[in-house]
Amino acid sequence: MKVLFTGGGTAGHVTPNLALIKALSSRGVGCVYIGSYTGIEAQLLETTDVPYFAISSGKLRRYFSWANFLDPFRILMGVVKACFLVVKLKPDVVFSKGGYVAVPVVVAARVFRVPVICHESDITPGLANRICFPFAEKICVNFPASLAMVPVSKGVLTGTPVRSSLIDGQAQRARDLMSIKADVPVLLVFGGSLGAVAINRQVRQVLAVLCERWFVVHVVGAGNIDSALKPRPRYVQLEFVQEGFGDLLAAADIVVARAGANSIYELLVTRKPHLLIPLTAVQSRGDQLENAWVMREQGFSRVLEEQDMTDHTFLEALDKLWLERAQLVQHMGQFAIMDSETMILDLIEELAQEVT
Repeated sequence: MKVLFTGGGTAGHVTPNLALIKALSSRGVGCVYIGSYTGIEAQLLETTDVPYFAISSGKLRRYFSWANFLDPFRILMGVVKACFLVVKLKPDVVFSKGGYVAVPVVVAARVFRVPVICHESDITPGLANRICFPFAEKICVNFPASLAMVPVSKGVLTGTPVRSSLIDGQAQRARDLMSIKADVPVLLVFGGSLGAVAINRQVRQVLAVLCERWFVVHVVGAGNIDSALKPRPRYVQLEFVQEGFGDLLAAADIVVARAGANSIYELLVTRKPHLLIPLTAVQSRGDQLENAWVMREQGFSRVLEEQDMTDHTFLEALDKLWLERAQLVQHMGQFAIMDSETMILDLIEELAQEVT
């Protein structure tokens, strides 16, 4: 059996694929990956032995941009190359995690009658996945609320495969690495694989206060290190963490993060009290706002919207999170942790057997 994976744009579109690839490879199943030329997926796949193939892709924007006139041709070129690769690689199943690079691959799979499984992490499906859904045999989702937004015959509640390194994270290993004293609590701040400018700026504005209360581990995103910032004994800034992130998360007493679905899912699975600062509707399609609102309604998360964020509201939200952290952990205990990896692997094997 051979499985073709696709998905990219952010780490959230790639890391679940990596977890599945690791599991399939251990079973002797062949895996290949189709991504973009410049997306983070190419960088993340470098750490594996999985053959990687790049195609052109275009972004389907909801606003005016001159690139909108060029991107249809990029998408068409991507479909042509994806068709060539599907014929060449002969996969039994395609697993798509989403992102615009996935659209040409899913279309090519449909042309050559290769069964497709799509995975949607957000509460409401993104445009790229909505385009792919008619071509999919099964659509895996993270949260029960998402089942109402996909065809009934295709939707499967699976959750997201979580990296074993994240589940097996060792808090003491991270504390030893960063020389964090045993009696000092840890605040972990991250904005996803691309970082978050607004969160980075806010943390730096009140850094002196934060460092009085916590040891601050600040994951700023690639290229966002502030070299002008004077070193502090209870502060470290990192660009991006792949290996070792599980240790950092295990060491964290509280977390500040964007409201990307995969980040939320990992925080729920690891039962980490957290403050979500979602991207605004101006910066995105509003998916992070929807994710955050649902999590807040269920009592799993505390939320501070970016337009309401000031030095005062940010520190106030952190103080409240700290005081209510035990209550949040108790509420998160109601979130069912599924064996997502096994459920999805079973779907892959089931579709592959139907083909053969």
